[in-house]
Amino acid sequence: MSGSGIGQFIPLILIFVIFYFFLIRPQQKKVKEHKLMVENLKRGDKVVTSGGIIGTIERVVDNDKVEVVISENVKVEVVKSTGIQALVSNNEAKK
Repeated sequence: MSGSGIGQFIPLILIFVIFYFFLIRPQQKKVKEHKLMVENLKRGDKVVTSGGIIGTIERVVDNDKVEVVISENVKVEVVKSTGIQALVSNNEAKK
């Protein structure tokens, strides 16, 4: 009788394992990569903000914000962890 009780939980355990390897683990890896990218930002890097604006980092402010130049004489202060979506690589800019 106890064997049938454990057998009922096997599908739930399999579903959890599938969710872990296909959803949870890749998301954690992506978050780790984004955090590393944000920590290594420096002056002159071209970035895309979460709003879709492309700009160049002018300076790092207080280690949690950056000042981004989006046009001549237009500077925007962006929170690094939430406001920077991606780096624009030099290879993409030359295309």
